[in-house]
Amino acid sequence: MLLSNRADPIVNDTITAVPGIRLGHYTDLRAATGCTVVLCPEGAVGGVDVRGSAPGTRETDLLRPVNLVSQVHGVLLSGGSAFGLDAAGGVVRYLEERGAGIAFGGASIPIVPAAILFDLGLVRGDVRPGSDEGYAACRAASSGPVAQGSVGAGTGATVGKLLGLGLAVKGGIGSYLVELGDGVVVGAVAAVNALGGVVDPNTGALIAGPRTADGSMLDSMKAITSPEYRRAAPTASGNTTIGVVATNARLSVEQSNKLAQVAHDGLAMAVRPAHTMADGDTMFALATGTDDRTPDVNRLCAATALCVSRAIMRGVTEAVGVGGVPGVREIAGDRGHQSAQHGGGWQSEPSG
Repeated sequence: MLLSNRADPIVNDTITAVPGIRLGHYTDLRAATGCTVVLCPEGAVGGVDVRGSAPGTRETDLLRPVNLVSQVHGVLLSGGSAFGLDAAGGVVRYLEERGAGIAFGGASIPIVPAAILFDLGLVRGDVRPGSDEGYAACRAASSGPVAQGSVGAGTGATVGKLLGLGLAVKGGIGSYLVELGDGVVVGAVAAVNALGGVVDPNTGALIAGPRTADGSMLDSMKAITSPEYRRAAPTASGNTTIGVVATNARLSVEQSNKLAQVAHDGLAMAVRPAHTMADGDTMFALATGTDDRTPDVNRLCAATALCVSRAIMRGVTEAVGVGGVPGVREIAGDRGHQSAQHGGGWQSEPSG
């Protein structure tokens, strides 16, 4: 659902419909890893909020209001754990070749913050995105609708890992756009690799959670707070939801950081539990400023939370199984087949 006053539908309802934003993926399905780059070569006012307790990031301190740099030229989201931060070098190289960056000391220096998620070992642990892969993602970037699911930084992502990777569900990368009217838009992209499960915040319906022997899925919030969980839980590691929210509104550094902060509200609306000790949840914000009117920040914040929550849902529902971890559509198909044999239908479990 889009919030729009326009009679004609929006063809591209993803983050690349924000003026000044392009996005590209690099995907390696054989190794189950990849990276995604959000490009704004003309510069955008950046913000960031790192709220998970196990983050892997680059150049996040630059985006804080007390520091000198306010312009960002790209954001990298990558698999490969800490190794995947190397892919940012390829993004910097790509932008430098095209003259994008901050003029300083006779050079043009692109500012490319980055965040990573842990996908090592889903298929392989020795193949990670590097500089060449980051460069390839830039070459693939466009302003067309974003490919979603098991692509880019979402290639090796998984969710619902409270009971271990063996019972997890495939995560992925998703994107969503809200149009606020009069040309102001807010879009988001999120790579979902959470310890927790995913729910539809509009209905409370469970979308993804740890799988059980009968093919159903558990509500992760209920599972982690149950007395039985402490005895059953394996060591929790290798998680993180990372993303970018973008708008064409003209924002200050402080306001852009506010959007990054509120992006975590959208994360917590859809991922439950979120921001755990085993997640490195990190959200970036970009304001391209092509609409130079004074913005209504409250509306932008509300649209940001909505965008992020819907992007997360799309990332999971569009994902296909990789490395033996099934996507929710495959699980639904299996359960539908089982239910048909017993004369019943498959229905997702409520989260409440």
